[in-house]
Amino acid sequence: MTDSQTSTSSSYDFSGSLAPPPPNGVQSRSIDSNHSISPEISRHWRDLFWLVIFVSHLILVGFVLGVLGLNRFQKKDRLNIDKYTMGFLENQPGLTEDYWPLYALAAGIGTVLGWIWLLLLGSQANGMMKVSVHILTTYLAVISVLCFWCKQLFWGVAFAIGAALQFLYVISVIDRLPFTMLVLQSSVKLVRNLPEVMGVSCVFMLVMLLWLALWSFGIAGVVALSIGDTGRWWLLVVLSVSLFWTGAVLCNIVHVVVSGMVFLVLIHGGRDSESMPPKPLMNSIRYAVTKSFGSICYGSLFTAAIRTLRWKIRGIRSKIGNNECLLCCVDFLFHLVETLVRFFNKYAYVQIAVYGKNFNHSARDAWELFQSTGVEALVAYDCSGAVLLMGTILGGLVVGTCAGVWARIKFPSRMIMVGSTAMLMGMILVGLAMVIVESAVTSIYICYAEDPLLIHRWNAEFFNQMSEKLHQRLQHRSSRVREVLHRFDGQTTEMVSA
Repeated sequence: MTDSQTSTSSSYDFSGSLAPPPPNGVQSRSIDSNHSISPEISRHWRDLFWLVIFVSHLILVGFVLGVLGLNRFQKKDRLNIDKYTMGFLENQPGLTEDYWPLYALAAGIGTVLGWIWLLLLGSQANGMMKVSVHILTTYLAVISVLCFWCKQLFWGVAFAIGAALQFLYVISVIDRLPFTMLVLQSSVKLVRNLPEVMGVSCVFMLVMLLWLALWSFGIAGVVALSIGDTGRWWLLVVLSVSLFWTGAVLCNIVHVVVSGMVFLVLIHGGRDSESMPPKPLMNSIRYAVTKSFGSICYGSLFTAAIRTLRWKIRGIRSKIGNNECLLCCVDFLFHLVETLVRFFNKYAYVQIAVYGKNFNHSARDAWELFQSTGVEALVAYDCSGAVLLMGTILGGLVVGTCAGVWARIKFPSRMIMVGSTAMLMGMILVGLAMVIVESAVTSIYICYAEDPLLIHRWNAEFFNQMSEKLHQRLQHRSSRVREVLHRFDGQTTEMVSA
């Protein structure tokens, strides 16, 4: 962040009235409202290489999906592909339209769940998030039992391990959930007053449905091919990774658009402020799908996986206790992941939205901002991203279960295959609805790090609660540092004496 974009701030807020000083450990910054999403900012195309890679990947995968689906549509081997696959594929009878309705059901249920989330965002969102946290473990355990009952031992063990890890993670962060729910409640309150961002989520959900129509057509063709188990699963994994990347890109486009809008609302003191730039939503969408699109494609490849790994390692690390050997190994992984987080974090999308930087520059600036102000201690304590991910996974599991049950009735041998791919579809559709809350969370933290008085002006009570929790976390870290230094001094003294 350049000096023209941030400067040292006094305890004077934008309305001209005196405001309380920032909390201990937080450096107050002020933001020039001219440096925002507006036509005056000179923006350039960023990460063009990844834009080309993503678009090329879409064209290639779209062609493959069309060929695979059409080859078995209404007629076996319509495109005469089987003669090239004899000997290593099991070319058994099966048609695309046998399985395509199963994916249509999955897309329909996923869309309905996403829209229900958006409709209940104002009144029941907090309750839905609490349900996600507490129900997910049980749901995973039930699916594990059903898989064992259907003699699917691998998937039964996989879901059982998932249920155990989810239970351990919730137990490890149970003391953080009250603060997490406070942050989520405030974020919901913020986006509830921006109905246009919910419209953006609906639009991109429809865009995703159009791609899913082609994707499920091709996947149904793959299932109908009756390839040998190894080849069939490899095809499904490759196409599922493609869908995951595509879904992540669409989610992060919404993330950038919503983050930009929330950031502007907080900076300018409201959506109706006279200082708001003209057509902020349209400008944000335009930048997200053009000049910043390459950065979004690049970041979407890595951020979700690294963030999930970081949460799990944090949960495990907090439960190890005094096992020095295990703690050393986990600490090594923890610091490795923390290094990756510096270059791949969701807060980069706010910087992309506001300043039009490339992804790595945005991620590095966001993380350095948090560390230089002390807000990183608060970000590390918050579990809002994990709670929203639980809701997304739960939605995907519901979709996968519905499709899997139907497949069990009609095509028992294809139950796991259909259920797992349908679950991915459901997660993406529900995630497109939930991402608007996560965008508000990231914007709140960025604004709090830039200038705490922005949050104070928006919601003084929430500002006081955040400041109090940050003060507690900084004190906790200081005490841990003193404890480590005291232990080190003691060991040094013993070595000298010996």
